[in-house]
Order: sequence, then structure tokens, then C-alpha cells
Amino acid sequence: MSVIAIENLSFAYEKEQVLENINLSVDEKDFLAIIGPNGGGKSTLLKLILGIEHAKEGQIKVLGKKPKESLTQLGYVPQNTNVNTDFPIKVIEVVMMGHVDGKRPLFGYGKDEVMCAKGALAQVGMADYADTKIGSLSGGQRQRVMIARALCAHPQILILDEPTSSIDITGQREIYELLKTLNEHITVIVVSHDISVILEYANKAAHVNKNLSYHDISDKGSTFHTHGNDAHFCEIELLEMLGSDNCNTCEDESPKWRLKP
Repeated sequence: MSVIAIENLSFAYEKEQVLENINLSVDEKDFLAIIGPNGGGKSTLLKLILGIEHAKEGQIKVLGKKPKESLTQLGYVPQNTNVNTDFPIKVIEVVMMGHVDGKRPLFGYGKDEVMCAKGALAQVGMADYADTKIGSLSGGQRQRVMIARALCAHPQILILDEPTSSIDITGQREIYELLKTLNEHITVIVVSHDISVILEYANKAAHVNKNLSYHDISDKGSTFHTHGNDAHFCEIELLEMLGSDNCNTCEDESPKWRLKP
């Protein structure tokens, strides 16, 4: 079942063309990695999926509806979790902000909302930190809290923008393992520069650089299937050229694809 369908989508900021003739289908329980150079249009594509920007040409459907009509079924985790870390707010309070039922925090959250937040924290392994100040957590822990906040919306699709930026290697692996577990129940879309997420966790990849090329990498042992510009060449094709025999993996770090000496 397709949860996101994008057809012939083009978008420009004033006269600057950012995305051109984008076609993409994301199926239920896909783990999609979106890669590409800075300025290539990845963030704009996310904004279009989230309904922050509106398509000028073509169409985009999220769960069969316009993006803004599906917001309550989307969970979003931003890239920067270091904003306002000095603000005296507890982890549980941050997570409860994820409720999207219209309740005003001014009048407090109900018992069900509190239990939901605690359940989300347990789901991401942060239950013991519920009463901890958010600013005292590490980058990886804050990212887990933000994921818990997104899960409070009971999303069908979880979207993350660079979830492992500024996190150490151990923290990166923990975040991706968490996303892999969540992916058993929901669709996961990750914007990432980390090639390891493509190899170890994602089953689909989209390279965005104004145009989009789609890769089916669900079977890591076979040739990757590419759909898009015939002239397209990116890290995924490079990995295919190198082949699995040229993959060195150190025990204390994420997989790094490189030619053996």
C-alpha cells in the first residue's frame, strides 16, 4: 500500500528551480533514506510532504490526502535538538507536547496523555529520564526524547531530518537500531548523509539533487535497482561497483564503505 505518492512534482522559490519532475512512491513500512548534496532539495521535499510548502506543479498525496490533511498522522523529528537546552523543562513535558488532539497545555494534560508520554519514553529507552531536565541530556538522549514526542501523535509515518548529526558513533547506531524496531510497525523516512543508514537499515533510497533517482536496496546481496535519470551516479552506484567484498567493518564503528588497501 502506498502511503506517499508524488507525481510530476516541480517546485521553485521565486525563479530558482529547486525540484524538477519528482516522482516517488513510498509504501507502508518502507524505510526510506533520502540522500543528496546540500542545497539539492532534500529539505524542500520534506517541507512539501509535511505541507509547509505547496506544490506549484504536479501533485503529492500523503495517506491518500493532501499533506496538510494528513498532519495528525505524521511524526516529525527536526535536525537540531540543541535549541533552548537551558529552558527549565522536564523530559516528560517535552514529550507531551507531541499530542495533537488540540488540548491546551495551559489547563494541564489528562491522565491518558501522561500515560501515553511515559509509554513513548519507554519505547525509546528513556523511561528513567522522565523527570530529568531536557538540557542535561546528551545529544543522542535528546534525539530519543524528540522521537518519543513524535510517537505521541501515534503516526503512521515517522519523518526525521538528519537524526544523527552531532551524535557520536555509538549514539548513531543506537538511534538507527531504534528506528529499525519502530519500522516494524510504521513507515520511516530519514534524511541522512550517513551512508551506513542506507546499507544497514533502509530498504529504499532516494537521491535528490533537483531531480530524484530512486533505488530499491531491499536485497543487499543483489544488484541495486535504480529508477530515474539514466545519467545519474551517486554513492549507491559507487557501493554497487565496489561490491560487498570491499566492505570493511570495524567492531567499534558503523560500517564504512571503502576500497581495501
